Amino acid sequence: MKKEVLILMGSYNDFNDNVWPACEILQEFNIGWDAFVASAHRTPERVVKMVSEAKANGYKVIICAAGGAAHLAGVAAAHTCLPVVAIPVTTLVAGGLDSLLSMAQMPGDIPVGCMGTSKSGGAKNAGLFAARIIGVTDARVNECLRDYNGTLRGRTDRNNEMLQTLIRERTT
Repeated sequence: MKKEVLILMGSYNDFNDNVWPACEILQEFNIGWDAFVASAHRTPERVVKMVSEAKANGYKVIICAAGGAAHLAGVAAAHTCLPVVAIPVTTLVAGGLDSLLSMAQMPGDIPVGCMGTSKSGGAKNAGLFAARIIGVTDARVNECLRDYNGTLRGRTDRNNEMLQTLIRERTT
């Protein structure tokens, strides 16, 4: 399987809770990915090299997860024309608001697609957003997304039916 999504995180500790949900979505849609620890502050040369070579290496989307100052996505976006999707990692300092603002408040010329914080579903949404970007030109991924959305609609319809039954039971 070709690797189409490059995932960078500022710390190994970011993987399980903050990045893995994105990986699960990509796997569900059979989208290949690679993940690496690369810090905008500790290993900036590695970040620049990886994102500068990403397109030539077959990647179509870059996902970056970082917390606190959270400059990783911005640095990545400054060195590539590929779409960069940011996962603001939840922090102890401000619950992830610090990360979110760092990633969302990019200069007008350096776009970053910023999801919600990692604990609020941002990682899962990052995987879905990457799939949507790839799905623009990949019919198989687009079909997977349609199926996924159909599953969500079905679940919502079932929940509504259960609610209506409960209301009828309680009001008659």
